[in-house]
Amino acid sequence: MECTKEDRCLNVIIGDNGTGIPYEVKGEIFEPGMMRNRGLGLFLAKEILSITGLTIEENGVPGKGARFVIHVPLECFRVHQAPAGEKKKRTSVPEAAP
Repeated sequence: MECTKEDRCLNVIIGDNGTGIPYEVKGEIFEPGMMRNRGLGLFLAKEILSITGLTIEENGVPGKGARFVIHVPLECFRVHQAPAGEKKKRTSVPEAAP
């Protein structure tokens, strides 16, 4: 997981290095029933996030992993400074699709 701050939002990036999402279904993964009897997980995640003004997208590269980005508007978060001497945790996230 990684967070990046832009001019208008904070991006929370969650990714893996699995098989990824094929390009031909990327536009449908947040639709109810898309995942064939596997529940409503991504549909519900998108709906719940939208209630609070957040959005989610998947922009990973098929064959290199899935990469979900949650966009948090500036008015929806605060940045706290870590206590002195505490290191930030950082992990690697696959790159976005071109």
